[in-house]
Amino acid sequence: MATTPRFLGTAIGSMPFVDIEHAIDVSLARLDAPIWPQLSAFGLREQMEIQYSEGMPCVVIDEAKSRMFFDTSGDYSEAFAEFYEQYLVAMDPDEGTGDCSAMAISPAFSHGFHALKQRLEASGAKLPWLKCQTTGPASFALTIVDENKRALWYNEEFRDVVIKALAMKCRWQLQELKPFAEQMICFIDEPILSAFGSSTYVSVQRDEVVAALNEVVEAVHAEGALAGVHCCGNTEWSILIDAGVDIVNLDAFGFGETIAMYANAVGPFLANGGYIAWGVVPTSPAIRQQTAATLLAKLEQAMDHLASKGISKQLILDQAIITPSCGTGSMEPADAEQVFALTAELTKALREKYV
Repeated sequence: MATTPRFLGTAIGSMPFVDIEHAIDVSLARLDAPIWPQLSAFGLREQMEIQYSEGMPCVVIDEAKSRMFFDTSGDYSEAFAEFYEQYLVAMDPDEGTGDCSAMAISPAFSHGFHALKQRLEASGAKLPWLKCQTTGPASFALTIVDENKRALWYNEEFRDVVIKALAMKCRWQLQELKPFAEQMICFIDEPILSAFGSSTYVSVQRDEVVAALNEVVEAVHAEGALAGVHCCGNTEWSILIDAGVDIVNLDAFGFGETIAMYANAVGPFLANGGYIAWGVVPTSPAIRQQTAATLLAKLEQAMDHLASKGISKQLILDQAIITPSCGTGSMEPADAEQVFALTAELTKALREKYV
C-alpha cells in the first residue's frame, strides 16, 4: 500500500566511510528512505560527476591528473550516432523498450549501488521507500569541460548528450532498485544552481535550465518515481518547480528562510502535492552543537516564516520531508554518523509532535 512521504527521513548520496557494509548499515538503520552510498573515498571514479559519466561518448578520464574531460576535437559523429541509437531504443515514447542498461553504472564506478542491491537481494526485503540520485545536467555540464577547458554546457550538442545520458541513468537506477521498494525517489543533485544568476554564469538561460531539468524529471516519472532536486545553497527555487519536480530539497540549516521569497510558486506547488525536503541537519562541524530539539526549533522557525507568507502551516507540515543539508562525503566519519543519527531523531520528534 502506498504511504505518504510526510516527515520521511532520507539523505543526499555521499558518505565518507571506507567500509561499504557499514555505509549500507547506516543507510538502512537511520533513513526511512535509504540511499545507496556514494563513496568518494574509493577514488576518482566515485567523484560526483565522474560517477555518472560511464557510457557517454568522448569521455576521457585522466587518472594521472585526477580529472575528466570530453574530447570534442575529433570526428565524433559515429560515437554520437551509437549513443542516440541506444537512447531511442530505450526512451522513444511510442516504441522504446525502456531498457536503459546502456547507461548502467558498473561496480567500477559505484561500490555502494551494487553493494546495496546485493544486500537487499539477500534479505528478500521490500522496503516502503528507497532513494537513488544522479548529478543534475546543469551541475554536470557546467563543471565538466572539453579539451579546451570550456564547459560542456556551452556546446549544445554535448549538452544534449549529457542531459539524455543522465535521464537514462536515472531510469536504470530505478529499474534496478524498484523490486526492493514499494515506492522510489530519485534526486537530481544540482549544487551549481546556487550560483545561477551570478556573473560566472550570466549567459546561462533560465529556460534552458528548466528544460534540461524537466527532461530528467520526466525520465524519473516514466518509472513511477518521485523526482526531487537538491541544491545545497540559495537559488531561484521556482526554477525547480517550473521544471516539474515533486520534491524541492534545500539547505534549510543555512538558507531555510529563502524558500519564502518564492511563496507565490511554493504555495500552489505544495497544494498540488509537491514536497519540500528540509535539509535542516547540517553537514558541517556545526553538527557537533546540535540536538534533535535545536533542529526542530530551527525547522519550525523556517516553516513559520514560510507560513507568514500566506501558506497554511498545516500544509507545510503535511508536505515536509527531512534530510541533511548536503552530502556527508567530505565530513569526518564521526560527524557523519551524527548527521544520520540526528536525521532519524528529528523525524521521530516531528511524528511525535504532529502526527
